[in-house]
Amino acid sequence: MCGIVGWLDFSRDLSDHGDVIEAMTETMRLRGPDDHGVWLDRHVALGHRRLAIIDLVGGHQPMVATDGATVLVYSGEVYNYKELRTELQGRGHVFTERSDTEVVLHAYREWGAACAERLIGMFAFAVWDARKQELVLVRDRLGIKPLYYAPTPHGVLFASEPKGIFANPEFRPAVDESMLPVLLNRRLALPGQTPVRGLHEVKPGHVLTVTRAGLRQSAYWRLTTDPHPDDLPTTVTNVRALLHEVVHQQLVADVPIATLLSGGLDSTATTAIAARAVEAAGAGPLSTFSVDFPEDAATFRPTVLRPERDAPYASLAAERIGTRHSTIALSAPAVAAARSRAMQAMDAPISGQFDASMYLLFAGVRERSDARVLLSGEAADEVFGGYPWFHDAAALNADTFPWLGNAPRLWDCLSADVIKRIRPGDVERDHYAQLRAAVPRLPGEDPAQARRREALYLSLQGPLAVLLERKDRLSMASGLEVRVPFCDHRLLQYVWNTPWSMKNADGREKSLLRMAVGDLVPAEILRRRKSAYPAMHDPAHDATVLNAVNKLVVDETSPLYGLVDADRVHTLIGSGNRTMTHVNAAHLVLPLLEIDAWMRAYDIEVIRG
Repeated sequence: MCGIVGWLDFSRDLSDHGDVIEAMTETMRLRGPDDHGVWLDRHVALGHRRLAIIDLVGGHQPMVATDGATVLVYSGEVYNYKELRTELQGRGHVFTERSDTEVVLHAYREWGAACAERLIGMFAFAVWDARKQELVLVRDRLGIKPLYYAPTPHGVLFASEPKGIFANPEFRPAVDESMLPVLLNRRLALPGQTPVRGLHEVKPGHVLTVTRAGLRQSAYWRLTTDPHPDDLPTTVTNVRALLHEVVHQQLVADVPIATLLSGGLDSTATTAIAARAVEAAGAGPLSTFSVDFPEDAATFRPTVLRPERDAPYASLAAERIGTRHSTIALSAPAVAAARSRAMQAMDAPISGQFDASMYLLFAGVRERSDARVLLSGEAADEVFGGYPWFHDAAALNADTFPWLGNAPRLWDCLSADVIKRIRPGDVERDHYAQLRAAVPRLPGEDPAQARRREALYLSLQGPLAVLLERKDRLSMASGLEVRVPFCDHRLLQYVWNTPWSMKNADGREKSLLRMAVGDLVPAEILRRRKSAYPAMHDPAHDATVLNAVNKLVVDETSPLYGLVDADRVHTLIGSGNRTMTHVNAAHLVLPLLEIDAWMRAYDIEVIRG
């Protein structure tokens, strides 16, 4: 796992701009603490920071082909690299080391950008092809690994994180007023979209090619919808086999591996499979980690997304599976103090306590163990249909994103003139319509089944992108690599085509997954309801947030001053709204504080009108 940066400009000689590419590369230090390198040519500058996971001695980047015509900077893990290396050797390629990086370089040499179709894993990489005089940017199928870019008049800037692009004097971050709805709710972003003017992400499953003629982006992978031929017992067997294959494949590393274990179905199933594999290899017991807020024992309040605390279930799962478990216990003051560091890791407004506590979780793992790779249960809810909105008729039938329904929107806090100009409701409807139109449908499918398919597809877009973004940024800030087995495209493709009647076979969320791992997971966890990443339920914290928001909306030094209406904010706070996705009013309005902090820290202004 690594951080990559680059600069292509066909109008100037970049060989004299080594200081700029060095500065861009330095911003990736936390992503790659083990090694670094830069490569300069007339029109191209590439930089790399490395976190060594496979082939700790080899794998130095930028990696240059022997004839100098192809240069690669790469971040991620290709889990089938050994099989690809064998195939490439059969085609005459000669390898000098054991890294998957060298395999990706040779794969590009053999198949060009189409090599992405053969890679299994999470990856983002850039190739300078001197023969074609083009830069090729590639991102994995689900967007697990980040890859940002900013077009320039004569080329492009790119980086694993926005900070790499911000370090180049050619780019000045700003937010167009029209993007405020996306800034206020990141889950509304379309694939590849960011709220920052001129800053984009390579879309998941896409290749971006940059030549003198400009930029062009094309898909190399999409979900496809086909009739599902297997009966329920066969489907359960196939899901179990796929999950075992994926987890075993993702245990390959030359550094210690652990798992995140919340005590929920997804993380427990992943941990159980991994623990058995580790024990069979004679390397057990597996280490596991969870986060807890001990002070919440007296103040916890159940919500739709968080009906109970994780801690008892994490301990139970660890004991039954036989792992070496550690709990990262956090206090409200510690979480509040970590907000600025989490924001620096994200390069974006954070989700308050959720991102700050996750930042501390990963920092705690790094401090307490030698683990450098973690397996996590992200995406199981999106793949198997675990969220409450899949099972709530009102939310499911609302003519908008199911997780929004009729809940209040934070943009209701904007001033009347801003709302009139940017029409945030229209933005929501437009983005919803665009994504709904992109759903790969099954001809003749029952309308109720088709709507569930839409809800699944919509959840695989903005919501999953937000989860993967925070998991990548906050883990890499501590030099940790997080792997997400449920994001394997083969597993996703198979489960996508299973009918909802199988995903909900026993009337409960994720029935199909429960049946596939029933003998691996303790019965108490198998029966447990979906519970999202934990939230603090600290009244003092909530009071501090509300007090700070009340001050913010009248602060003339705030970048948000004049955009936000104080009366509207007070009305929203006074309503005490609790929604399917928000714990309370403090949780709902907290993004205002985080957006203000981000804009101040990065000197970002809103371009109005």
